[in-house]
Amino acid sequence: MRADIRPGDLMLLSDHINFSGLNPLIGEKTDARFVPMGDAHDPGLRAALRRAAEAEGVALPEGVYAWYSGPSFETPAEIRAIRTLGADAVGMSTVPEVILARFLGLKVAAASTITNMAAYLSDEKISHEHTKAMAPLGAAKLDRVLRSCLRSVAAGSAII
Repeated sequence: MRADIRPGDLMLLSDHINFSGLNPLIGEKTDARFVPMGDAHDPGLRAALRRAAEAEGVALPEGVYAWYSGPSFETPAEIRAIRTLGADAVGMSTVPEVILARFLGLKVAAASTITNMAAYLSDEKISHEHTKAMAPLGAAKLDRVLRSCLRSVAAGSAII
């Protein structure tokens, strides 16, 4: 949804919007289900990933990710709505995993591979085949960034 991020690129999540109406903690019987999400995407982990991306020469812009449940792609009206709410990208995963990780007390950072431009934002024909073709491009970049980040942590030059 952002013009500066194209299919095959990565986006570091600075925050997210749960636009699905679902939550993986529904049914949790304890008050632990009330998870604070103010820093759901840990600033320190994000900084470590940004440094690693820079070291690897990989663009890693930050943005807000919106979660739709899928499996269908979003309509143009849904894209307009979610852009109005401040989302930079939309996908069918990541947010429930972040919620569960925070529920378990884990620090979280997430990067998403952009696999297509949303409905009517380009001449691209949105399809699952196109998504599957673009995903490995971002995965290769993410592999480099994560390996660099972990080497920095192991060397003691990155604290997370």
